[in-house]
Amino acid sequence: MELNERFQVLLPGSNVAFKASASDTLLASAQRAGVVLTSSCRNGTCRACIARLGEGRVMYRIEWPGLSADEKAAGYFLPCVAYPASDLVVRSFGAD
Repeated sequence: MELNERFQVLLPGSNVAFKASASDTLLASAQRAGVVLTSSCRNGTCRACIARLGEGRVMYRIEWPGLSADEKAAGYFLPCVAYPASDLVVRSFGAD
């Protein structure tokens, strides 16, 4: 994957979509596009930004992104430390 690669991100229950760069976190890309997402620590520990993928893949550049193995397997991710690895459809925000 190229760091200058850009992916489409679709948000649930709205017509909101934005482009996310592989070199930026999803939170940073959303903010740059004018999309407001809940966040606090921005380092993967507080979990305020937790979201769940419907489709696509994300990757992390930190060893421990603040999620359990079960949460990762269920599709949860933290936009503040997650980088897009494909086009994404975000199923929900918050723990559901």
